[in-house]
Amino acid sequence: MAVEKPLTGLVTVMVPVFNEVEAIGPLYEATRQVMSELGRPWELIFINDGSSDGSDRKLDEIAAHDANVRVLHFRRNFGQTAAMMAGFDHAKGEVIIPMDGDHQNDPTDIPRMLEKINEGYDVVSGWRKDRQDNALQRNLPSIMANRLISRVSGVALHDFGCSLKAYRAEVIEGVRLYGEMHRFLPIYAKWHGARITEIPVNHHARTTGSSKYGLERVVKVIFDLLTVKFMDKFILKPMYLFGFWSLIFFLASLAFVIWTFYMRTKGYFFTATPLPMMAVFSFMTGVICGLMGLLAEMITRTFYEAQNKSIYILRSSRVPK
Repeated sequence: MAVEKPLTGLVTVMVPVFNEVEAIGPLYEATRQVMSELGRPWELIFINDGSSDGSDRKLDEIAAHDANVRVLHFRRNFGQTAAMMAGFDHAKGEVIIPMDGDHQNDPTDIPRMLEKINEGYDVVSGWRKDRQDNALQRNLPSIMANRLISRVSGVALHDFGCSLKAYRAEVIEGVRLYGEMHRFLPIYAKWHGARITEIPVNHHARTTGSSKYGLERVVKVIFDLLTVKFMDKFILKPMYLFGFWSLIFFLASLAFVIWTFYMRTKGYFFTATPLPMMAVFSFMTGVICGLMGLLAEMITRTFYEAQNKSIYILRSSRVPK
């Protein structure tokens, strides 16, 4: 692949924090040491996601002694996706690197990620190849979820859940995150034509605090994945999806009607079988799907036209002099 001009400007490292007071100090020191040795400007943004264990005071103390550190305090706990969105909104760097606040990610992996960015990649995703978590509660569900996401999205990564990633700022400009979709950021970037690679990164066992996630996260991943798949394939043409199912139900209704009359020739009365009712329900469902498709088309066009949003993205253009 073509090597672009190396990026030498500001690097932003952003860290969502929720009740990780014991991990903040060691994480800050390790990150400061790595970033100071890079030889380029950097900033570290902590996003305090409504912590109640004194994390806010610890973060303010660090920011007061280091001009490279900024702290954003939420009024309450809004979740990791909201914290990461706040970090992206306030980041000034040309490369943005999110990390977890529990110090399980290793800042020493950052230079290798920046090397990959300078090779021409837009997104460098971390892969916790030797993950130091509970095998049954965390590792096995993660492996299954990652395979499912890769299969459905078409973005082949081993570890969507690893927070340690590096992004060129322009590939996530304008991206808005909702729910718990921060893990799908590489997919959003891919929609913008980003070049993505993956490298193994270190992963340390948790030594402080407690995990904020359980097995219920798998269900949320499935729901979010359905949303992402819809946005990928049908956000600009929702009628294709709803129209397809409308046609299926109309055909099913016709089949039930034919079947009903066939049964009548065999001596069965209409009231003797559920077929007439199934025909009516299928027809009405087809009508509803068709109307939902039309409504979705109107909403989509209003969304793009009211905000003057473009349905395409230019990589570059050549204008004659």
